[in-house]
Amino acid sequence: MQGLMMNDPLLVTGILKHALRNHADQEIVTRLVEGSIHRYTYAEFGRRVAKLAHALTRMGVKPGDRVGVMGWNTHRQLELYYAVAGLGAVCHTINPKLGPQNAGFVMGHGGDRFVFFDMTFAPLVLGIAPYLPMVEGVVAMTTAEEAAKLPGEVPDYETLIAGEDDVFDWPSFDENTACALCYTSGTTGQPKGVLYSHRALVLHTFASLLPTSIGAAADDVILPVVPMFHVNAWGIPYSALLVGMKLVLPGPGMDGASLHELIAKERVTYAVGVPTVWLNLLAYVNENGLDFGALKYTLVGGAALSRKIIEGYEAYGVRTRQGWGMTEMSPIGTTNYEEEGFHDLPTEERMKRQLRQGKALPFVDMRVVDEAGSPLPWDGETDGNLHVRGPWVVERYYREDETATTEDGWFDTGDVAVIHPDGRMQITDRAKDVIKSGGEWISTIEIEDVALRHPSVCQAAAIGMPHPKWQERPLLIVQAAPGAEMDTAAVKAFVNEKLPRISRVDDVQVVDEIPLGATGKVLKTELRKRFEGYVLPEDEGALDRDAPLESVAGDTKKKGITDLFRRR
Repeated sequence: MQGLMMNDPLLVTGILKHALRNHADQEIVTRLVEGSIHRYTYAEFGRRVAKLAHALTRMGVKPGDRVGVMGWNTHRQLELYYAVAGLGAVCHTINPKLGPQNAGFVMGHGGDRFVFFDMTFAPLVLGIAPYLPMVEGVVAMTTAEEAAKLPGEVPDYETLIAGEDDVFDWPSFDENTACALCYTSGTTGQPKGVLYSHRALVLHTFASLLPTSIGAAADDVILPVVPMFHVNAWGIPYSALLVGMKLVLPGPGMDGASLHELIAKERVTYAVGVPTVWLNLLAYVNENGLDFGALKYTLVGGAALSRKIIEGYEAYGVRTRQGWGMTEMSPIGTTNYEEEGFHDLPTEERMKRQLRQGKALPFVDMRVVDEAGSPLPWDGETDGNLHVRGPWVVERYYREDETATTEDGWFDTGDVAVIHPDGRMQITDRAKDVIKSGGEWISTIEIEDVALRHPSVCQAAAIGMPHPKWQERPLLIVQAAPGAEMDTAAVKAFVNEKLPRISRVDDVQVVDEIPLGATGKVLKTELRKRFEGYVLPEDEGALDRDAPLESVAGDTKKKGITDLFRRR
């Protein structure tokens, strides 16, 4: 027997309609590419989205068409999010940090008919588009005056929508219709497309707003520093409008000074972004004797949260939450929210919990498995391959015939993790990044977290280097904090004092800059190339070369991991 309820589809336009009905006077604030601040209400936003929908229709955009956008977090890209999806077309956000080759690949593979771009990225788009025959036109997301500075005659966004009707009759269609397309960063090959449905993103939006998730509410002023070209800015363009938050968009101003100015002037209470952003902002605030004003929370994702960030922000009364997910998960899979009594725990116990990635959102299932695919216990010790499944998890990559899931319907995240008895998941490493030493696996995340606590270190990465006896040993690569004197021996002693014996680093090397990828993650592939052929010191080391292997491996307190990743 089936229920007798209406079957209205879950569509992104439902979020838009709700926002305009109930929060029409709320603000959206943008730092423009030109540097000035743009400010308007939800009501004005809605009228411009309608104008854009009419303009896109006039251009010939049809349901299923892909419309590319390469831009910063601005009100114009936000308008494209809703107008394109509302027509039944697909908004393809293009990461400009992919570089010309990969950006060209995703525009071609995505089949973009039109591409909108911010002026910053004009050379990239105008250089690629002529070689992509499926691209019928490009639009500069600016005014006619600014677009006139470009070579040739490039249409501008403001002229495009001027004169169009500011009311649009949004169509209804199947909630499984595609509405957004993002590509993975392509650090291990060509980027892969993840095609999101209206249903998936609406459900993800509801789940992300729970107090046990991101937990932002109607009275928050939210600043998504995570780019809108990176997994839809973690869903903030949808969740902010659904509950009527004031939305502050940073545009190209991602440096400490620009972010601090927005946080202070707009009284931001909640900000989300990757660890590198928060480390840089913290350094700026510390160096200039400032504070964070009304800021209450930061949500950190995209890479592991460090104790340096937690303690640094807590000194200013700002609490730090960690989230975890993937492009393939729309993206949020877990959040480490504070339960009752969380902040009353002894500091060391709380830190251990706070550095975990957290509990799964409702309807997201997790498991850790061994190399045979058999589930492992949730005991906080036994680590294995992390698998997930749920209504906003990818089933198949765009334009690929084979499923992206296991035979029994789970998605292999590529992460190594443990799950604690209370349900908190903890990433111990990426499967491709773990270091195998003497038959035991070493977590590079643990090493990096400790290294970042040293006052002279602003970025850190640990990689495995060949060793004649132990197979691999850790090399710690660090970037000095601005103005800091770097004593590698002191850093090594500081780190090794705080690590289990098996995890102690054999050497510390300094680089001018740790390479970061398109989404702010450390590019360990580049570091491995840079240090190819490097030989660890023979007369030094974290381990006693003559110590029995069992005594060294026993320090890890791990079990069930030794042969887990042979297939990798």
